[in-house]
Amino acid sequence: MATKTEDTGTPSELARAYPDLHDHIEALDREGLLQIVDEPIDKDSEMHPLVRWQFQGGLAESERKAFLFRNIVDGKGRKFDIPVVVGALAASQDIYSVGMGVPVADIGKKWADAIANPIAPNIVETAPCHDVVIEGDALLGDGNGLDMLPIPVSTPGFDSAPTLTSTNTITCDPDTGIHNMGTYRGALKAPDRLVVRMATRVGGAGGYQHWRKYKARGEKMPCAIVLGCPPSVAFMGPQKLPLDVDEVGVAGALAGAPINMVRAKTVDLMVPAEAEIVIEGLVDTEYQEPEGPFGESHGHVALEEYNLPMQVTAITHRRAPIITSYLSQVAPSESSVMKRVAYEPLFLTHLRDHLGIKGVTKVSLHEKLTGLLRVTIVSVDRSTPRTEIWRALYGAASFKGDCSKICIAVNDDIDPDNADALLWALAYRSNPIEDVKALAHRGQGHGPKREHGGEEDSSLLIDATMKSDMPPLALPTQPYMEKAKVLWDRLGLPAIKPESPWYGYSLGDWSDAWEQAAKRAAEGDYLENGRRTHQRRQKDIFPETSVRDVEDGWD
Repeated sequence: MATKTEDTGTPSELARAYPDLHDHIEALDREGLLQIVDEPIDKDSEMHPLVRWQFQGGLAESERKAFLFRNIVDGKGRKFDIPVVVGALAASQDIYSVGMGVPVADIGKKWADAIANPIAPNIVETAPCHDVVIEGDALLGDGNGLDMLPIPVSTPGFDSAPTLTSTNTITCDPDTGIHNMGTYRGALKAPDRLVVRMATRVGGAGGYQHWRKYKARGEKMPCAIVLGCPPSVAFMGPQKLPLDVDEVGVAGALAGAPINMVRAKTVDLMVPAEAEIVIEGLVDTEYQEPEGPFGESHGHVALEEYNLPMQVTAITHRRAPIITSYLSQVAPSESSVMKRVAYEPLFLTHLRDHLGIKGVTKVSLHEKLTGLLRVTIVSVDRSTPRTEIWRALYGAASFKGDCSKICIAVNDDIDPDNADALLWALAYRSNPIEDVKALAHRGQGHGPKREHGGEEDSSLLIDATMKSDMPPLALPTQPYMEKAKVLWDRLGLPAIKPESPWYGYSLGDWSDAWEQAAKRAAEGDYLENGRRTHQRRQKDIFPETSVRDVEDGWD
């Protein structure tokens, strides 16, 4: 029999000490980080391309915003009542910071503290996510069930279906009862059916590990897909925590208070009480169904593969819900920002605190195009011994199975986000015969299938640090560049955004005599330098002979 709980009263409210999605969106608006779009937007062909331009249009990360769409149509001209917000969790680090409730610089510490000190959830009987319950025959037919939800097409021109991206997908280990919360895409197939992709690689998705256990039992797997929830909970899905970690407890620690949880209506799972929308159902363990193509976070289109069909048993939602959608695909994206802000501090903590490598100052996961999973840069100070540099490289390469295929150590004068600076370090600070190692027996990780096949890949480790003092970086020094910047602005020239390196600095191979000669030249007193070099003339010296090879006092 068809059942549908109608919208008959005021929304359910629970006591809570943390912001839900609506509070978060209001906070973004107050901070000037929200763009509201009220003109009609086609979710199938316009929504994601519009937001994508702030990543591909040359804007600085600080200029990116979350986009709230309140007038949504589809490719057939149908109108939807439910708004969609794109980029609301991590279009930029500033947006992520609002959701975390701390400055960007403190996010890593907050994650570490939350993982170490979880707060158990608060179990409730009634919840806002159950204000409206749709099940039975009410899920069937065009415009009903999943088809009533304005789920965008993420990569128009390649994707074969509207796809759930910003998910917290909840499953349960049938042996231990431990829940897992992961972010897995789900392609819409029918008003009551979708296909979920859970990573099958070694050490992959917790949901997939649960699916294997249900398959061995010959049972379908209960599943609840959450669309939109309090930011502290939403951040759990993309974060890679060990399978036995209480993710909702960590979310509570991030929020500073217990997260309200409620039992789902048709499956034996606990879901966030303040969830915007919950899709409940059973994942088939006998049949698999083609899913894709879909533009993936590794920057390539994932081609059609067989994945896990889920029969929807209920859709529940708050009154006036909002759907969240991630901008993923080619990095930078919302997906890569969210992972980067959380992953990098974990790498640093592992190397510096767990392995005790004190010379490590920063770990950066290269974002643009490579999407964090392939290139890792370890920054070390110049005093770090070569043995410790290599310990850091080995440690970074082994910390996560799907990261650090190429791992580069650089000194902390190199901006790891500047690919040109990295190439400079590789070109002048590494000797491939001595400073490059290849490690075999690495898993392929998340990425397109390679032509050579097989299940193994390898890692490349490169020590691109300085092995001895080097001459200065050949740019005017900082005082002169700063003075010139003032002049530039006074002349009304185009606005500039200094890119590191923007001034020259010593790299150790620089004497006080040369420093003084440079000072005299900048002050117009070069003739004095000429008089001094005239006194130092030598006979029978081959051109391009270094003065330190001839004159005393250069040791």
